[in-house]
Amino acid sequence: MVAVVCAAVVAGVVVAAPAGAAPNGGGAARTLARDVAAVRDTGAVGVTATLDTPQGVRSASAGESEIGTGRPVRDDAHYRAGSTMKTFVASVVLQLVGEGELALSDSVDRWLPGTISGHGNDGRRITIRHLLQHTSGLANYTSYPELFPAGHTADGYLANRYRQLAAADLVAGAITHPPNFEPGTNWRYSNTNYLVLGMVIEKVTGRPWQQEVTRRLVRPLGLRHTSVPSRDPYLRTPYTHGYHTFAPSAGGGPGRQLDTTVMNPSAADAAGALVTTPADVNAFFRALIDGRVLRPAELAEMQTLRPMPDEPGRGYGLGIETTPLSCGGFYWHHGGNALGYASENGVTTDGRRAVTVVVNSFTDADGDQQDRTDAAVKRLIDRALCTDGT
Repeated sequence: MVAVVCAAVVAGVVVAAPAGAAPNGGGAARTLARDVAAVRDTGAVGVTATLDTPQGVRSASAGESEIGTGRPVRDDAHYRAGSTMKTFVASVVLQLVGEGELALSDSVDRWLPGTISGHGNDGRRITIRHLLQHTSGLANYTSYPELFPAGHTADGYLANRYRQLAAADLVAGAITHPPNFEPGTNWRYSNTNYLVLGMVIEKVTGRPWQQEVTRRLVRPLGLRHTSVPSRDPYLRTPYTHGYHTFAPSAGGGPGRQLDTTVMNPSAADAAGALVTTPADVNAFFRALIDGRVLRPAELAEMQTLRPMPDEPGRGYGLGIETTPLSCGGFYWHHGGNALGYASENGVTTDGRRAVTVVVNSFTDADGDQQDRTDAAVKRLIDRALCTDGT
């Protein structure tokens, strides 16, 4: 990558550019600055986007890193990347498949006998592939306040933000609910799938899944600002604060916004405990699509798609998904939400262009506002991957 050394403020947006480039010049730079401002203007507290191309790296940011301070969002700040974790975990599983340590057709029960049993759930009929592709039918544990109280109410967050949870207990709670469908017959996103995969990785390797992600991906790829903590609720500096607006309680009243930066990562575990930076996310996805993470056979398996119901043109592979581009074709990605953070990314199919967008706020109290923010992020990614030039 070309080091980012030039910076300027353009219409209230901080723009950084490769050496020798005018920060406010070039189609990609102007588009990125404009689209970052558009995301901010939907009501986001702060937003940053980093675009990685063969010509170098550009970034733009707008809004605040911490409410009331006036400090701008930094493009090198750590944030909670949520479900982007799933692509990392899927990559480790597929590396183990390539090494002959397990098979995509293995049942959950082969590795975790008796773990998935009861209320119509049966680990003998759920395979590793089903878990990776969200076709297991397992109920999503984060949908239930008794299993994920920090994610549903402001009081629940304040009471549980430091609480250490065990993946096995969360899975056990999830399977007290009946499955959504028979394994392999449908598609539905469920964080429970990746908790189980983390447990499988530990059973196969004899090491915690966090160690395997670090040993196999983070270190070899030089992702110096990426970590997968198991219990530390604090972010490394520099970091961007996260702000979550919880929906009004059943008794009425307005939504409540809290600084939710502090959070024990065990509540997300292998489904979403990733802490990283935009540059590291771009580097990871470019390496993955370039074939530097998986062997060709396993990468082909990862990229074998299943249509996503009610989302025309989109598909989900094994821990990775696709979205169509307005300029033709599609991009690979896996975004992630964590309390107070909403991030999305994209990499072209040739691996030459990658972009990551981080918004440090999320609202459950105003669905229309959140929809506008999400749509603005998608437009940013589409134009960043389709616009020629630097």
